[in-house]
Amino acid sequence: MKDMENLTTIYDVDRFINSHNLSFIYVSRENCGVCHAVLPRLRELLDHYKDIYLGFVDASQLEEIAAKLSVFTVPALLLFIEGKEYLREARFVHFDELKIKLDSLYELYNE
Repeated sequence: MKDMENLTTIYDVDRFINSHNLSFIYVSRENCGVCHAVLPRLRELLDHYKDIYLGFVDASQLEEIAAKLSVFTVPALLLFIEGKEYLREARFVHFDELKIKLDSLYELYNE
């Protein structure tokens, strides 16, 4: 399963996004059943993309994340390429579609 870094401050989130060319932020909440079901599937999917780094944010612990990343529901999945957001999925994640989008962006980035 893909390693992930716990991000506990806005500074951590900014640093994470800016220190990796391909960074994926997963925003969850402590009492979100859907969030806990989606995370293992996401980590398995991201195993196929060695250059994508995964960061985890618990919005219960870092409430400012909602304003920082305009996250209004969880789970929220955001892919940043060179610091710019290129992909956003929220609440109901269709993994087949997510994989197609990731494949396309990953291929374009690695050309």
